[in-house]
Amino acid sequence: MTALLDGVLAGLGLAGPGPELTGDPQPAALASPLAVADCATASVAACLTAAAELAFARTGRRPAVALDRDHVAAAVRSEVWLRDADGRGIDGFAPLSRLWRAADGWVRTHANYPWHRTALLTSLGVPDGSEAEVQASLGAVIAARPASEIERIVYAAGGLAVAARTQAEWQGPDGPLIGMSPLGRAVAPPATPGPLPASGMKVLDLTRVIAGPVGTRMLGALGADVLRVDDPRRPELPLHSVDGVIGKASTTLDAGTAEGRRVLHRLLDRADVLVTGYRPGALSRLGLDPGQVAEQHPGTIVVTLSAWGTSRGWETRRGFDSLVQIATGIGWATSTDGVRPGALPCQLLDHATGYLIAAGALAALGRRVRTGEATHVSVSLARTARWLLDQGSGPAAGEDSPRDADAYRTALGGGWSGISPPGRLDGRPLSWPHLPPAYGRAPSGWE
Repeated sequence: MTALLDGVLAGLGLAGPGPELTGDPQPAALASPLAVADCATASVAACLTAAAELAFARTGRRPAVALDRDHVAAAVRSEVWLRDADGRGIDGFAPLSRLWRAADGWVRTHANYPWHRTALLTSLGVPDGSEAEVQASLGAVIAARPASEIERIVYAAGGLAVAARTQAEWQGPDGPLIGMSPLGRAVAPPATPGPLPASGMKVLDLTRVIAGPVGTRMLGALGADVLRVDDPRRPELPLHSVDGVIGKASTTLDAGTAEGRRVLHRLLDRADVLVTGYRPGALSRLGLDPGQVAEQHPGTIVVTLSAWGTSRGWETRRGFDSLVQIATGIGWATSTDGVRPGALPCQLLDHATGYLIAAGALAALGRRVRTGEATHVSVSLARTARWLLDQGSGPAAGEDSPRDADAYRTALGGGWSGISPPGRLDGRPLSWPHLPPAYGRAPSGWE
């Protein structure tokens, strides 16, 4: 794991030292033939190391950092361990988000959001109705056609379906795990240091569904003032309206209107970091591509997250962790029988990429403090998948237990509970601000 962390830190322009590690190097909850535990730990460790380096750049003192691997194992399954006041969890997947047998292989669909469900059914000519009827009809349609044809038809209609590929069949993105490109110079003085590494830093969060929200909430736990902005016409799902807004303020804003865009850019005027979770080029109409931000809001660090990155022919496609697993060969690499694709024990691509988002943002903030230079930080789920696969495979062992998470559970307010942020600074555990989570209720401002 040390070599893995050193590689991430080198890409960030950091040399460490990394955190003191405790706990089981291979927690049972993350048992997999792939290096899930090592990549999970390395991504969180990189984030904490970057936080310590930012603190050193701002104050001249580097805090001691420690990380419990078992806490990491709970944190990268945070949506699984979220509980309401009655102790109930929320299912993260809709019935149509699953694997299907195609005529020549397997297809994974994603239909959690109602607009994706509609696109999936419409594209394949399946009428909506009762869940049982829809699943039977959709299954029959998919079983009659090649997997690649299903993928093509559904994506063309704005839906989400991916054919299962082997690692050899996937043409993944080139480039670094975390891209760090110059983006002009800052013109405003840095924020006054505070008790945490990112205290006083303002982060504008334009992300949804796990990866982006994980990264921005970790920035919140490390002291940043994070404001998440959502489109009121596309409300968040029940799970993510809680799990996705922990550690931050949450507001809604219609950027499709002139007034909405004016407010959005007013927020950017005071932001230190912008984090986006859209396909490359999708936000240019709002003036939010990295180059546009550099021109209109000099010195702002821009973090761009996408599903497929620069994967040839996939740049404009939407995607989620489960789809990227299937497309990149992770499904077959984790298959238990060689007949049906498997899955990772957590949505690692989301969570690891989330902590890499935070690591990149923190490293970029440190660079801005030292040199005055802003940075464009870029990450993708597909590139994280390649990072995981590049570590090779080995035997999987161990069984999960609810007790693995109980030690790291914390009250979120309103009767809800979840997993606390992983890591300690100078012996003190990190904690979540902005509790209880309140989706869409904050004003559209930094006050």
